[in-house]
Order: sequence, then C-alpha cells, then structure tokens
Amino acid sequence: PEVAKRMDKLSIVRTLHHTHGGHNSGMHWSIVGKPYRIDSTLINPGRTDIPSFGTLINWLAQRDGYSGNVPPYVITPFPHCDSTKYLTPGQFGGCLGSRFDPFVLNADPNAKDFQVPGMKLDEAITQQRLHDRQSLLQSLDAPGRLTSSEITTDIDVQRAKALGLISSDTASEVFDLSREPNSVRDRYGRHSWGQSHLLARRLVEAGSRFVTTVNGPSITWDTHKDNFNQMKNRLVPPMEKAYVALLDDLSERGLLDETLVIWMGDFGRTPIINKDGGRDHWPQCYSMVLAGGGIRGGQVIGESDKTGAYPFVRPVTPADIHATVFAALGYDAQHIHFHMTDGRPMPVCDGRVIHELI
Repeated sequence: PEVAKRMDKLSIVRTLHHTHGGHNSGMHWSIVGKPYRIDSTLINPGRTDIPSFGTLINWLAQRDGYSGNVPPYVITPFPHCDSTKYLTPGQFGGCLGSRFDPFVLNADPNAKDFQVPGMKLDEAITQQRLHDRQSLLQSLDAPGRLTSSEITTDIDVQRAKALGLISSDTASEVFDLSREPNSVRDRYGRHSWGQSHLLARRLVEAGSRFVTTVNGPSITWDTHKDNFNQMKNRLVPPMEKAYVALLDDLSERGLLDETLVIWMGDFGRTPIINKDGGRDHWPQCYSMVLAGGGIRGGQVIGESDKTGAYPFVRPVTPADIHATVFAALGYDAQHIHFHMTDGRPMPVCDGRVIHELI
C-alpha cells in the first residue's frame, strides 16, 4: 500500500520477458540485457563476461574522468548470487577488466559492529607512513618496470583505488551509518535491506554513479512453497519499507529527479499455483519498476494476457529496459561501443528505448 501511494513518482513495466529460468542466468539477462551462453544457476563470473549496466556506467564514468572520493560502482551488502557458491555473471568487470569491478561491501550494514573491510588504516600506520611506503614501492618498481600492458595498468588502478579509499576521510564518513539520526535509520528499517538502501542514498549523495542493493540470494525470494504467506509476512514488508524510504528521502533532498531508481529481479513467478501453495520460475512475463531520473511517473506499461502468463500488449525485453536506462542518463547506448576480449566491438545496448517513460 505504501508503494501505491507513491505511484506518481514511479512507473511499472508489466510485460518484461526473456527465456532463462535459472536464477543466475535469469539475473544475468536482467542486468546485462543479453542472454548468458547457457540457462543455468550453476555458473560464476569470468573475465570474458559481457558487463552489466552497473559495470558499463562505471566504465563510462571513468572514461569521462570520474575523480570522486567514493567508488563509482558499489554493491551492498553482498554480490547477487543463487548461493554463496554461485555468483551471477556480469555484475563484475568482465571483459572490461578488473579495474571496472564494483566495490563490494561484503558486510551487513545493519550489524552492530558494522565496518567496511579494508576501509581504515591499522592504528600503527599513519598517513605519512603510508605515503612513505607508497613512495618506496614506486622507487623499487620504476627500474624494472614492465612494458605497459592491460595487466600492469589494472594493478596500478586497483592500487590507486585502495589507497584512495583508506586515505580519504570522505569515503570512510560516507560508509559510517552511525552518522545518520536514529529516526532516519528506523525509517529505512533496521535490517540489511533497509540499511543497504540508506547506504545507497549516502553513496549517491557523495557522488557514486551506480549502487546495487542486493536483497538476499535468489533463494530468499524463491517461493516454491507457501508463496502468499511468505510474501505477505516475511518478504514484502521490509522491502517496501526500504524502497519507499529511499524514494521519499531522495525526493526530500532534491535528488530524486537526478537519481534513477531501478527495482527488478531475475524473473517472475508462474501464474499457476503449485501443490505446495508456491509459485515457480517464470521468465515469460514479469514486472519491474523505474522511478526518478527523469522517468515519467504514474504509468503502467504493457498488459499481459488474461492468465498473466505472456505479454499481450507492449512486450518489453531486458535490452529495452537497458536502452531506456541509458537514455534517461543521457547516453545514446547504441552508438557507444566497448570491446570484448577478442577485440570485437559490442554496443553498450541494442534494445529500444521505451519512449513513454522518458
């Protein structure tokens, strides 16, 4: 009901569809806009992966000279996965290289002793000592420096990022949620999802270009049993609380018009209820939500058939969502190319913009 009260700020796309029913390959199609080579959950990221829109926005930001004190692309609290053993391909740097990997929190921002790993110097190491060590490393490195290559460049970039984070007061302050009033933290919800959304707001406010909040492994929302009770009592309430708090907070701070909020998952659920009162995997027709960032709110795009099984009016692909996202952010995605590891040029996106939305 709280989301419904804010329909003027958001639009729902009801006819998103693809054909991969595995959690990781389904999420890959959603965040990359293109299918993975196989339909499976038992897959992991690699350095030949096509990058997601988060990775590409990171790439574009760095191409355009991003010099902020916070990472341009952050995932909180943990990367998307089906389980801790199988992570979704595409959410890391992939074929663009490790320098475009996101900064992954790998910590629960709702934990009492929450600290971002590697964000602070050891107490015995002063800033001057850190500077001296860096100078020594550079002097030792210079005489036998290898010819510049992608590998050595990536190492230099990663080292610079790490040094920037641990030596920046701004970065450590942004990740410090204790600086927020208790009333604000309560507003988002005192759980991992809520505090991740709050952290996302702080990061965007500080200059991050793309933040992904992952609301648990796929299995968290995998309601093959007791779907309706799980959704009503366990899953939707904290998600709704966090989402509406983010929209309201961004709006009150004057940030919503310049911040695009994307709410989407790997696929939908079957229109038929199974014998256990659950709903199974169904990528053939599902919904997602866009808000802010110049998106025209108050709309519902598309119409399914009478059983909610397949698109009937205005079918939309993940690639179309990507084209719309890039257009809303000011990029002509079909005319921007990156290169795969074999040198092939690849357009950032080959979908069609949903013009009703922007």
